[in-house]
Amino acid sequence: MADRFDLAPATEELARLVRGVRDDQLGGPTPCERMTVGDLLDHVDGLAVAFTGAARKEPVHVGDPPPPPHAAGPGEGLRTRVPRRLRDLASAWREESAWSGETEAGGVTLPGEVAGVVALDEVIVHGWDLAVATGQDFRCEPALLAAALEFVRASVAEHPEGSPGLFGPPVAVPDDAPTLTRLIALTGRDPSWRPHG
Repeated sequence: MADRFDLAPATEELARLVRGVRDDQLGGPTPCERMTVGDLLDHVDGLAVAFTGAARKEPVHVGDPPPPPHAAGPGEGLRTRVPRRLRDLASAWREESAWSGETEAGGVTLPGEVAGVVALDEVIVHGWDLAVATGQDFRCEPALLAAALEFVRASVAEHPEGSPGLFGPPVAVPDDAPTLTRLIALTGRDPSWRPHG
């Protein structure tokens, strides 16, 4: 489905955004329905662990206990742990073996090359979520954005009303909108979303 690529530019950007979250923002809203900033950080923490396991063909099972939630230890611990796990994620997907055969993520079995693109998409989209929720700038390499857009476009073609567990129904934007805008809209998010209207 996709060529191998380095997730590090996307994981490094997300790690930068995580470090930029203030404690007083943890309870704030995000573009993810019913998720606060703290909830989103917990989700990123968990997905980093899950997709690192997927790359290594050592799946983290759905029944395993989740990482400690932000409510139990906000602040510096979170800003250290999540970036470390994101570094591990990028490192695991640098191995050629991560992109071959089958693996498992979130209880779903899928080809390694698909899991790699899902991981990339999660990192990019949740990076944008976190950036707009906390008033930070978001940057992403064009080639990585294009790979994520191709994946989401194919998923939406199969599931026009949204992909359960991944995306909501697409939001309409102009065909000539920037790549990031089109990606975000295809995931069911409003690209103009901001925390206060």
